[in-house]
Amino acid sequence: MFIRDNLSWINIEIACDGLALNRSSYYEWINNESVRTERDTKKHKLVNLIKAEYIQSKKRYGSTKITEILKKSDVVINKKTVVKLMRENDMRSVVNKKFKATTNSKHKLAVFDNILNRQFIVPKPNYAWVGDITYIATDEGWLYLATVIDLYSNKVIGHATSERINKQLVIDALNNALKNRAYPTGVIVHTDRGSHYASNAYKALLKQYKLIGSMSRKGNCWDNAVAENFFGIIKKEYIHQSKFKTRNQGQLGVFDYIEGWYNTQRIHSKLGYLSPTEFEVLNAPCMAIKNIKIGEKMAQL
Repeated sequence: MFIRDNLSWINIEIACDGLALNRSSYYEWINNESVRTERDTKKHKLVNLIKAEYIQSKKRYGSTKITEILKKSDVVINKKTVVKLMRENDMRSVVNKKFKATTNSKHKLAVFDNILNRQFIVPKPNYAWVGDITYIATDEGWLYLATVIDLYSNKVIGHATSERINKQLVIDALNNALKNRAYPTGVIVHTDRGSHYASNAYKALLKQYKLIGSMSRKGNCWDNAVAENFFGIIKKEYIHQSKFKTRNQGQLGVFDYIEGWYNTQRIHSKLGYLSPTEFEVLNAPCMAIKNIKIGEKMAQL
């Protein structure tokens, strides 16, 4: 170390003799030091790449998704390395917590049969949608969120929020989905057996647009697992990491998460590590173009 750091004025041969050091040993050490420096530099670059994706995802991505993103950018790395470097640099994906029931199935309203029957992999867009309700805590009180998801791409195609959990909330979410999907017919629309979904007004909307109602079996949350999974994701990645002073703040935040992150950027293993929008553009381009044109036309109104 002394010799290497003072090469500008020191003679290597004299220095090695003075330190009783074999010159070949010195050169071997220098070569090993060069290898170590190169290895440390490479490691530092990898840590920076991982950290960039970790921060870009707002600490939502773990080692699996970060590995896949880096591979897409032609970075040669494996998951074990990502796990090790994330652990060494205290990069941990955010975790889930909390629960509040939002389903009231204790009613005497007629319900639909379970037509979907856990067929969560579907052949095309607008084959089957799933809907559900969750809650968001704010300093003003609860804000309720209803969503409609297309099982083809896991894209949230309709959502609505309200300070009340009622039939209008789920009707608004379904109306938004219908508008965004250009009012298709024959779609299976699956939900739980909650009174809001069993209401006459909601059923009338299904009938008006020739949609096929489907409901989970009583007390079986797995029958609507995709909708439940989305709420687990949004709570884990966003809601539980945020504090909302007002319902309006919560509403804007949820909109930004769904439209600015989940639909357009968040990758899914089910979709080959593409976002829902990317998946639809690549696998159903005709529908994507159609929806863009409809959106442009509506923007002009």
